[in-house]
Amino acid sequence: MGKALDEPTVPPGWTTTAEPMRIAILGWARLSLQVREGSGYNLSASELAGGLSMTGHHVSYLASGIRFSLVPGPRVRPTERWRGVSCFELVNSPNCAPSACNFKNVGNEMRSPRQARLVLRWLDAVRADAVHIHSLEGFGMDLIAAIRASGRPVVVTPHNYWFICPQVDLLHRETHLCEDYDGGRRCVGCLNSGAYWPQRFKRTLGQALESTFGPALADIVRKTSYGVIDRIRMNARDSRGEHGEPKPDPELGIGFNVDDAAAHTGRIEHNHALAPDDEPVELSRSPIDQNERFLQADVHLAVLNEYGRRRAAGVEALNHASLVTPPSDFVRRVYVRMGVEESRTRVVRLGQPHFDQINRRARRSPYYDTRPWEPRSARRPLRFVFFGTTRHNKGLDVLIRAIPLLDREVRQRSQFLIRASGWDWPFRTRVAEYPEVQFAGGYDLLQLIGAWGEYDVGLLPHIWFENSPLVMLEHLHAGRMMIASRLGGPVEWIVEPGDEQNGTGDGRALRYNGLFFPGGDPEGLAERITQLVTGEIIIPSPREIHAATPILQSYPDHIAEVESIYRELLAGG
Repeated sequence: MGKALDEPTVPPGWTTTAEPMRIAILGWARLSLQVREGSGYNLSASELAGGLSMTGHHVSYLASGIRFSLVPGPRVRPTERWRGVSCFELVNSPNCAPSACNFKNVGNEMRSPRQARLVLRWLDAVRADAVHIHSLEGFGMDLIAAIRASGRPVVVTPHNYWFICPQVDLLHRETHLCEDYDGGRRCVGCLNSGAYWPQRFKRTLGQALESTFGPALADIVRKTSYGVIDRIRMNARDSRGEHGEPKPDPELGIGFNVDDAAAHTGRIEHNHALAPDDEPVELSRSPIDQNERFLQADVHLAVLNEYGRRRAAGVEALNHASLVTPPSDFVRRVYVRMGVEESRTRVVRLGQPHFDQINRRARRSPYYDTRPWEPRSARRPLRFVFFGTTRHNKGLDVLIRAIPLLDREVRQRSQFLIRASGWDWPFRTRVAEYPEVQFAGGYDLLQLIGAWGEYDVGLLPHIWFENSPLVMLEHLHAGRMMIASRLGGPVEWIVEPGDEQNGTGDGRALRYNGLFFPGGDPEGLAERITQLVTGEIIIPSPREIHAATPILQSYPDHIAEVESIYRELLAGG
């Protein structure tokens, strides 16, 4: 008989173990959906689970906070077996996931003893030796201490700041860096999410519809209702005249006549109008040394309300963990600054299968030693790319503000490819007059691997304290130079030109892989783009980028490192 489809395929050369462990992994997203639910956090958790399963370990996964039922009472039920991982879900959790849905459910988020007992029974049922938490959203913070009391080691890998920030990104109202909670008072009103029970009822009803009529028909009903609401909104806008009457192209009468090409701005007037709801918002601007200022500043650790108590509970929870393993040292230092014992922390860098595919693709290319841009001899534009979403934290708005600041000559020698999932119409409207900007919608991992030939420079204009962004690692594995906000973890990977090597191009190997600008600063981003387009700073070859990047972890090495941590803890380390 052939191998079952839900069992892992072990590739040639993969190291397997003669001493399998039983590992339980906790999160909120469905593991098999990978990046499609939970984004980078779930991709990291799912590939770790799959890698451990290939190695020969018995891996079980429990999701919580997503599934609700009209049948009362919390319970654990099996969902699927995926790549050898036994997957379960906790139905009717007292906590919703992701965190924004649970923002006003602080009491249950700090302490859910009934849920903790249910999880412990599940751990006994799957005979877990050790537990690895990639996200505690959908669970209670008291769960870590309960698992430790059962005699099991607990590893926590924070992919964001959830334990100390209910918004998770340390962003106030999702637009400004939050440097001090003021004892919890600043958290009040940070998010406009509704109360827990109405959200839970809505989700329960939708999932009941799915189970009754099937996902396809339920999706049609949902989208039809959303479409009716959107149409009502658009009709209301039209009745108020907010879209206005479009004007004709002012050059409509000249046909192909471009005699003024050298002097023309190069802009195309589409006359699109922004609706009031689509106007850009004010975003946080940070000094270039924001990391250092944040880590050195005094923090208001007093407990003044339930959000202050929540932060204290999050720190206490991590202090019950056997080991806290963020993928960047910046995030580790933030948690230590908030009160987590430093002896419980260790940085563990991320490795992903698609990182390795991208890296091998670059190394096998005939252009591995070729620098991609020389302005005097270039016969094409310098190609920049933004991969991400339209959420404020990713900084697409910063790029959209930077493009109009470029000199005409610089802009016309550039091409901007924007692959951003989410509602992108307001962004497209604001730069519609610049033909150098192309929007291509969302993307998946297959497109990432194939995008190597589409761009020369990656852009990471985030406005929050990033941890270990996958898109940054994807650019660096691809051997592509980066322009990034100097905020959070990217400082540990990106090396700028030093005084001894300013990019004059004397034939020596270049020893840098990127440039920084202050977070939220479109002028700073425009300046960095200009330096590359004009050749003031030379863009290294993929080989030079790899040589200049201090930390790139392979997928097999990542699995082996995490496996060694489990063994260390089980041995009493």
